[in-house]
Amino acid sequence: MKRFTKMLVAAGACLAVSTAANAQVKIPADIEALLTKNTCLACHKADQKLVGPGYKEVMAKKKYKPEQIVELIYNPQPSNWPGYPPMAALPNVPKDEALKIAKWIVSLGKK
Repeated sequence: MKRFTKMLVAAGACLAVSTAANAQVKIPADIEALLTKNTCLACHKADQKLVGPGYKEVMAKKKYKPEQIVELIYNPQPSNWPGYPPMAALPNVPKDEALKIAKWIVSLGKK
C-alpha cells in the first residue's frame, strides 16, 4: 500500500508540474486592449506561435529589457527570428503604450 501511495503522489506531482508548464498566459485587460489597438495580436499570441513568435518565446530566447523591445517595435530585426516572416515596423504605436506593452512582455520572462 505504501508503494502505491508513493506512486500516486509522484504521478500527482508530475501532473501538477505538467499542467503548470502548459498553462496559458493570461493577458491583463489593459495590455490586451493596447495589443489589439496597435494590431500586435494579428501576428502574436502570448504563449504560442502565430505569424510571429509568442511573447513568452521572445523572452525565452533572450532576456530583453523593456527599452530594447520598444526599439524592436519601431525597428524590427528580422535576423533575430529566422524562420519567421519579417515584422513590419510599427511607428504609429505611441511610445508610452509601446513601453507598457514591453514591460508586460519582459514580465513573462520572470515566470
